[in-house]
This record gives sequence, C-alpha cells and structure tokens, in this order.
Amino acid sequence: MKLFDELVWRGLVKDVSSPEIAEKINNGGVTFYIGTDPTGDSMHIGHFCSFSIAQRLKNGGHNPILLIGGATGLIGDPKPSAERSIITYEEVKKNVDGLTKQVKEIYGFDVVNNYDWSKDINFIDYLRDFGKYFSVNYMLDKDIIKRRLDTGITYTEFSYMLMQALDFLWLYENKNCTMQIAGSDQWGNITSGIELIRKKIGKEAYGFTGPLITDSQGVKFGKTEGNALWLDKNKTSSYELYQFLINAEDEMIIEYLKKLSFLSVEEIMELEIKHKEHPELREAHKALAKDVISFLHSEEDYNIAVKISEILFSGEITKLTKDEINIAFKDMPFLKLNEEKNIIDALVESEACSSKREAREFITNGSITLNGEKITDLEFLINKDNAIDKELVIIRRGKKKYYLLKFS
Repeated sequence: MKLFDELVWRGLVKDVSSPEIAEKINNGGVTFYIGTDPTGDSMHIGHFCSFSIAQRLKNGGHNPILLIGGATGLIGDPKPSAERSIITYEEVKKNVDGLTKQVKEIYGFDVVNNYDWSKDINFIDYLRDFGKYFSVNYMLDKDIIKRRLDTGITYTEFSYMLMQALDFLWLYENKNCTMQIAGSDQWGNITSGIELIRKKIGKEAYGFTGPLITDSQGVKFGKTEGNALWLDKNKTSSYELYQFLINAEDEMIIEYLKKLSFLSVEEIMELEIKHKEHPELREAHKALAKDVISFLHSEEDYNIAVKISEILFSGEITKLTKDEINIAFKDMPFLKLNEEKNIIDALVESEACSSKREAREFITNGSITLNGEKITDLEFLINKDNAIDKELVIIRRGKKKYYLLKFS
C-alpha cells in the first residue's frame, strides 16, 4: 500500500487542493509545514492526530517544518463561537519556547516562528503587498467567517487568514516549502495561502487536511472543550493518558488506532478482528495505549502507567512508590492531616462517607482499606506510623473509590 493510500485508509485525509497530491506524497522529497499557535506551552491530543500525519510523511521521505505562530498567536485564529482572548507578548514567548522544546524532543522537526518575518512588516506594506490579492467576497466565503457573521467578527480576526497566507508564501520563497497540512478547521487558511502564492509569484502550492479527532458524539479533544490531554507528561501523566486510552469507547478504538498509532495496517486489521471477537480483553485499547505513550513519553513510562493501574485495581497500595502514588493521585483533592485522626472522622472529613453512621457501616462490612490493609476496628487511629513514608494515606472504599490523605 502506497503512503497516500495508507493515509486514506487510516482516515487521515479530508480535503485536498489538487489530485496531484497523491503522487507527490507517494514519491517523497516534499518540504511541507504544519503550524500551531502558541495558546499553550504544550500540545494536546488534538494536535497529535495532525502531527502524526506529519510524522508519517517524514517517515515516508518528506521534509517537515513546524511553524509556531508567535505572530498569529498574538491575533488569534477565529473560533466558531466567539472571539479568542488576547494573550500577552510574555505569555506567547513562554509558550513558543515550550512548544519549540517539546516538538524537537518528540518529533525532531525543524521549527520556525512566524513572528520573525512578520514583526518588521509595516501596515502600509502589508496592505499594498498582500491585502490587494484578497477580495472581501473571497474571504467572506470561507466557512469559519460565514459562521461568525451573525454573531460578529472583528477586523483583527478577519485578518488572520491573510497572516497565515503570508506564512505559506514566506516558507515557499525561503524554505522551498510547497505544501501545508493541518486539521480540517484550517482548510480556508490553507487555500488562502495557495491563492496568494499563485497570484503573487505565479507558483503552484499544495495542501491537504486531516479530520479533527473526536469522541463518538463529535466532540473534539482540545483544550477549548475543557478536556485536554496534554502531550507534556508533567501536565498529563502517562498514567492519566493510559487511563484515557484504555477506557476509550469501544466503537471508536479502531478509528483511534488508525489515526493515532504507528502500528502497521496488518497489525491494526488483526487487532480489529480480535476486538470484534473478544472486546472484553481490550487488546486494541492496550495496543493503542502502549504505542502512543511509548512514542510520546517512553516505554518505561508506559510500563509504570500499567503497573500503577494494575496495583490500584488490586488494591495492593504498598507496592507503589511515593512518586507513583503522586502520579496516580496528581489532581485528586486530599485531606490534610496535622495529627493522628480516628478512622471514622477521617472517612467523613475526606468525603469518603457522608456521615459517621455510614462510616461505621462501611467499616463493619469490610469495605474500607487503608494503604491496602482492611480496617475493621472502629477506633483505629491514622498516624504517621501507618502512613506511607510517614506522609501518605490512601483510603479505598469498595473496589474503585480512592481518597487521599497527607500528613503535613
């Protein structure tokens, strides 16, 4: 299967600017770019789908460039619903540095910043040299602009399309970059760049988009939706990423394998058969988690994530190190302890139980464990001597409910 055919099979091609793209991708040697604005200091799983396309092209003999929008990030790509908040120069600089470091570590792509060539363009030259190539009618016909006309769009947002078109032109002239790839929400911006190159210098450029990754309800995974899974393991741990992937919807798992993993076509087809026959084994989920986490973080991080998950499932908390406990319960609220505390009071104050009566019932029924040990004594005292490293106490209620307590 040729590279372009594989991208289509994986569901990674949505829009193409020319039928010539298939041949160019199959032949290799194209310098292309993929861009992202520095709205955060880390990419998230939504980026990963598009960036996996770039990685596949790199593996197929093409030359990737990552463009970080130090200039366009100061303006803000129009959202379908409302204007983005303007972020400060300082925040943009911090985010540019974070993204540059992350992309080089994960992908090894060349990185450019469009602020470098945008900052010296004055307003008059901008209008004369670039604005004259765009009719307002052409810009209004773009989908994202159409969707904002009823609610209103500022001139600042309206100008974003021209700025991104200028990026493509600059890269074409200075880096011999002839193709842009992106998520499907960037199709209007890609075609604007192609048009500017054609009109201003009489050259042909190309572009194609891949679909945005979503759940079964069509909700995309991005930080705007409040459910971001960051690629930076210090923001989203390997364990958290593992939990997301291992619990992905059954009806979506093969699609995720195709779009996110670097497993071969044959491996995915085999996993699809196994998934249909025995979905309860979650072999497709495990394969996705291992491939993605090993690529983004490391195989060691993947193994630690599996270890934490298995131990939490079994309840054998003492097999976890202090660092592993902190990873597992990173964002969990915890009860701070300054002195020893009766188990019943601890259950109520940590909200493991709604009342002392309920706490007594759970203890009597054998439903409470503390650091893996079942508690049956209603007078049991929690202190530093029975805490992990004299600091951490993990209460488990039933099979799945965990509560964290920390001695100061």
